[in-house]
Amino acid sequence: MAGDVGFDPLGLSNIDDVGIDLYWLREAEIKHCRVAMLAVAGIVQVELFGPAPGCEAATAKCQMDAFWQIWNSHPQYIAFGLIMIMIIEMISGIATTSGRESGDRAPGDFMLDPLGFKKGDPAKYARLEAQEIANGRLAMWAAAGLLMQGCSTHAGGTENLMQALSDNSF
Repeated sequence: MAGDVGFDPLGLSNIDDVGIDLYWLREAEIKHCRVAMLAVAGIVQVELFGPAPGCEAATAKCQMDAFWQIWNSHPQYIAFGLIMIMIIEMISGIATTSGRESGDRAPGDFMLDPLGFKKGDPAKYARLEAQEIANGRLAMWAAAGLLMQGCSTHAGGTENLMQALSDNSF
């Protein structure tokens, strides 16, 4: 299994008797990894280059402040985003359940491979899967850190980094 390094102090890989199996946990981990990688890239992009065209309502560098600016000016955007998330989760939940029952689908595999990584060397593809998990786990911590420091300092992550470097340099 990609990303397995033998670290499971809570024994989560052996909890089949409570109704959650390893397939479901693996699917959730891969989904959260992918979302976190996109979130970190999006947060840093907005902090460095400003809001996306058409989203001038969010002018704050801190993503939490930008969220509340959008919420106050256009709450329908947030509602639409939540509705789209519910639809995507419904579709992926059906895929997860059917894949777990049939065994025809690996966790996180939506049969989407536009660059053809699966067609090459299986060892290289296994390495890519392990890198996805490792980078995704790091991105989950990074996203949590960026959001928490945004809530506590009301400054963006890059702004906080530059401030910390200038405060602690010789």
